[in-house]
Amino acid sequence: MTAIVPSEVQSRPTRTVPLALRAAPLGYAALLGVGLVAPFFVYPVFLMKVLCFGLFACAFNLLLGYVGLLSFGHAAFYGSAAYATAYAAKAWGAPPLSVIFFGMLAAGLLGSAIGAIAIRRQGIYFAMITLALAQMFYFFCMQVPFTGGEDGIQAVPRGTLLGLFDLRDTLTLYFFVFALFLAGFLLVGRAIHSPLGQVLKAIRENELRAVSLGYKPDQYKLIAFILSATLSGLAGALHALVFQLASLTDVHWSLSGEVVLMTLLGGLGTEYGPLAGALILVTLEQYLAPFGAWVTVAQGACFVLCVLVFRRGVAGALGDWRRRRRAGLRAHSAAERPD
Repeated sequence: MTAIVPSEVQSRPTRTVPLALRAAPLGYAALLGVGLVAPFFVYPVFLMKVLCFGLFACAFNLLLGYVGLLSFGHAAFYGSAAYATAYAAKAWGAPPLSVIFFGMLAAGLLGSAIGAIAIRRQGIYFAMITLALAQMFYFFCMQVPFTGGEDGIQAVPRGTLLGLFDLRDTLTLYFFVFALFLAGFLLVGRAIHSPLGQVLKAIRENELRAVSLGYKPDQYKLIAFILSATLSGLAGALHALVFQLASLTDVHWSLSGEVVLMTLLGGLGTEYGPLAGALILVTLEQYLAPFGAWVTVAQGACFVLCVLVFRRGVAGALGDWRRRRRAGLRAHSAAERPD
């Protein structure tokens, strides 16, 4: 006896989970495993610098890679959080989590102000507005007394986490920084794969079509801008605690250029690419530091090589290779399958 299935059930499409979402837990687990064992083999301070810049690049990639907005002023958010965190820790003696939250709040508020002005323009005009406003903030930090001017805020106390864990211990500080990095990284991943991320991608691909579907692009751009600024602030706050310093270098325009380079080198619009780009650049700075200005030459050479060989960055090239390999294996198995 044959069962009768209603037509609406027969025509109902089968929901499939995208490959990126299925592979995400494996990638996160691998990142967690590597992060837990890495400080026992590599100098922890070097790793913490990679994590800070990696989170900064991931936050920037959320704006450029998934919304298509090129900002030349992201150092303002990184540096504002560093200054706010350093000042709160040294002048007020606040605990670590409180000063980090204060730094993120400062970066988020600054991002709201700059974003509300900048998103009214597109393309090169957007980039130039962010650069101009960031330079204004740079000169503000140079003049106001609480930033310490050219000396910056030095000897920032790290404090004790929850009254139990002394962050003056390097290994303890590393695991604290890694935990917050992982939280920020997972937040970026969640935003990318959420409905918000899909709308942002639609705006990047065809803004007029997104408007025709009833979305308001400026609102979504502002949300992405503030989120990117706040996560950049988290990276800057961690950097201030790790190196116990907040200086004008953290708000200089060259740092905005470096984060663009990290993102493009690792892979624009990829989840792990900015972290790979940060690892490459920090490694170059670490091991080529004795050669002085040659560090900049090496960074430029890596960028040119990436543009010529890896058009989509290191992570993008690896992803393309995996897809081609998977397609080749499918074609080979289909050819060997008997009729």
